[in-house]
Amino acid sequence: MVVKNLRMTPLALALVAFGAQAQGQSDSMFSFSGFGTVGLTGTTKDGAEYVIPGQMHGADKNVSGEVDSKLGLQGTAKFNPMFSATVQVLTKQNGKGNWTPQVEWAFAKWQATPGLAVRAGRIGAPFFAVSDFRDVGYANTWLRPPIDVYGQVPFSHFDGADVNWTTQVAGKTVTVQALAGNTTDHANQIKVEVKKMVGVNATIELADGLTLRAGHVQGKLTAHSDTTQALVGLLRLTPFASVGDQLDTTKKDASFSGVGLTYDEGQWVVAAEYTKRRTDSLVPDTTGWYTTVGYRVGKFTPYATLSRQKTDSSNVDNTIPAGLVVAGLPLRAIVDGALASQSTPQKTIAVGVRWDAWRNVAVKAQYDSIKTTGAGQFTNVQPGFNNERVGVYSVAVDFVF
Repeated sequence: MVVKNLRMTPLALALVAFGAQAQGQSDSMFSFSGFGTVGLTGTTKDGAEYVIPGQMHGADKNVSGEVDSKLGLQGTAKFNPMFSATVQVLTKQNGKGNWTPQVEWAFAKWQATPGLAVRAGRIGAPFFAVSDFRDVGYANTWLRPPIDVYGQVPFSHFDGADVNWTTQVAGKTVTVQALAGNTTDHANQIKVEVKKMVGVNATIELADGLTLRAGHVQGKLTAHSDTTQALVGLLRLTPFASVGDQLDTTKKDASFSGVGLTYDEGQWVVAAEYTKRRTDSLVPDTTGWYTTVGYRVGKFTPYATLSRQKTDSSNVDNTIPAGLVVAGLPLRAIVDGALASQSTPQKTIAVGVRWDAWRNVAVKAQYDSIKTTGAGQFTNVQPGFNNERVGVYSVAVDFVF
């Protein structure tokens, strides 16, 4: 790979850095690389903690290093031009609230032809435009992907297989990915899984630096919440069993669809995504979108992002009469509370700057002004924290090696 100038895209720079280690070990079938982020985050208000959705611990007026910090190590073995294997281990705050390293990628690859590849094992879940490198902060302009969109899905990988086919259509490069498998993760200590997952993604390079992506994934969703299942069981003993059936999060149809457009050429960086989550359960239907615009000035890239997540439907018609008490429990109020806990609408205006300070090192600062509906996507929410506007300030150092 030839570096023509210092205005390569962040992803291209990351790939150069990742590839440098492999070039240095050209006589070996093995290559190793890594990436990481050291970040600090704080907010302008107490009463709730700012997190990447699913995390247990975050930031309030007390600055936290747990939101964005992470470290990843990756190794690849290339047996011959057709067969290879890759393993990536990542440590960051997970949905269980700890930092236990996890295997994020672990797959074998068959490069059947120059344009056709088959992978099997643990693979990055391709829900979003930057799914493959969402944790590699150095590869992204933002300090973190907009959580109003990326917070809709807690999964970062799946266990199964995919087929990737690249071809030329009318002079444009088109890549199609078909996938199948299962995925499991934890969000706020609750195990969430999707079985029988299938999906397809397609990208087309419309012009220099301009790429369009569209994708759809569907499967059977289960959230293993003892609290929710106890409520479902109780409701099924009453005349309002249908409400319990709607609340149930066991093997329910779920899907996620998205379309994105990115432009990264010369000094301009533009990205936008529009996504929809649909389920037949307590997990609400949502729509998310963002638009980011950045402009490179030497080694600095100031940028701004506008994003939003809204709830389209709670998927539950609470027909329980107000004031009805069963076994000493006000059922309607409990169901309403469960629905409110799942609703996470919010709007965000973010401004930031990326400074490519040294080779393979980027320093970033970002300020988010967030308006929530209810608690939004904050966690550990205290009474009285709702419909708030909160400022979130963050700094981070991203690196690859």
